[in-house]
Amino acid sequence: MIGDGEQVRLVMPATPELLRVARLTAAGLASRLGFSFDEVEDVKIAVDELCFALVGTKGREGTLTLVYQLQADSLVIEGTGGFPGQDVRATTGELSTLILSAVVDSHEVTDGDGTVRFKLTKRRSPRP
Repeated sequence: MIGDGEQVRLVMPATPELLRVARLTAAGLASRLGFSFDEVEDVKIAVDELCFALVGTKGREGTLTLVYQLQADSLVIEGTGGFPGQDVRATTGELSTLILSAVVDSHEVTDGDGTVRFKLTKRRSPRP
């Protein structure tokens, strides 16, 4: 059984073909935390937007690490793209920012020294 405060860590090559694994992991964990169908879909969209912004259409040399933090009423996902020797910038466009603002409670992206980091938080709706 998944408990409050547990973490799941996923490390994978920074290729767009493997982003499905990140989405499915997020969806499975959100579902286990009791998120509604729509909330699970929101989490999948957010993970896809942020991961795709990091790896692009052709992928990058390096790895993408995601840490899924399970909390009583929320799922926090922190991602790190390690791209040594590459000039990488946090590239979320205006549309991505609008989408993220619509589907998660908070999100942020930072960059520096060949590394891009993101964090997103999705809270579960209160249950009646």
